[in-house]
Amino acid sequence: MSGQNRGLQQTGSHPAPRRVKRPKAPSEAPAAELRLLPRYRSLYQINTRVWLTELSSTLGRRATLDDIPDAELDRLAAAGYDWVWLLSVWRTGIAGQRVSRTHREWRREFEETLPDLREEDIGGSGFAITGYAVHPDLGGDEALARLRERLRARSLRLMLDFVPNHTALDHAWVEDHLEYFISGTELDLTRAPQNYAWVERRQGRVLLAHGRDPHFPGWPDTLQLDYSNPATQQAMIDELLKISGQCDGVRCDMAMLVLPEIFERTWTRRPQPFWPRATAAVRAKHPGFTFMAEVYWDLEWTMLQQGFDYAYDKRL
Repeated sequence: MSGQNRGLQQTGSHPAPRRVKRPKAPSEAPAAELRLLPRYRSLYQINTRVWLTELSSTLGRRATLDDIPDAELDRLAAAGYDWVWLLSVWRTGIAGQRVSRTHREWRREFEETLPDLREEDIGGSGFAITGYAVHPDLGGDEALARLRERLRARSLRLMLDFVPNHTALDHAWVEDHLEYFISGTELDLTRAPQNYAWVERRQGRVLLAHGRDPHFPGWPDTLQLDYSNPATQQAMIDELLKISGQCDGVRCDMAMLVLPEIFERTWTRRPQPFWPRATAAVRAKHPGFTFMAEVYWDLEWTMLQQGFDYAYDKRL
């Protein structure tokens, strides 16, 4: 989540590299050495909502994951990809959509990206998640399970998103587990109004922090999770365990934000390490599960030491 195109995102391919020594080019390496060169895994990123919107215009009705043609999956397999990363399949809410439609800077960017922009094109950010269940408009969890089987039949593995740092404004935990979030005071709101918001609950409104990194204002369609609370960490591990039964790997959005030193720099409270526990818990249940970290600030190696298989810098 770079802060760009949060409510209206684009389709494209995306590599998942590790920091490795460059192998010799074929013209540089002898035949015996060529046989030993590793084959690097390749991943194709698809903005799921954009893809299904395009299919909908062809079908004349709302398309779901079940409508993705086998021919498209055949094409990806024939191109030599190992992974398909379906961006933004999870449930999102009205609150996030409202923010995306009314935020002036985002709206201007949407209009530059899509000159014939319509209100219905702005669905809200796929990173403002209300729950790790497939959005009903995409066909729900059952449709994802059927698509995964079709991918498997073509030796394609499925990667989905995991957003560790924050939730949507209207996540159920706001009502049921307020202790999972970082709260604010009137003084916090006065000092940094861009980083806090009043959120309505049945028991009355509360002041909560927006999700953010230490260098930029908060993302106004999100709420910051409190990783210094062990119960929050366990709740997120439970979410990962659920997700791991639905795919073969996860791309973890801005994964470095919950590192103890980064979290402390942002929120002046230091949590216990999260990723070593989380990756171990998932692999105990699914030994071959893959973790890929989006990471900034030259922390790729740090993330690999935390249990990730791959790490990439968004500058790629």
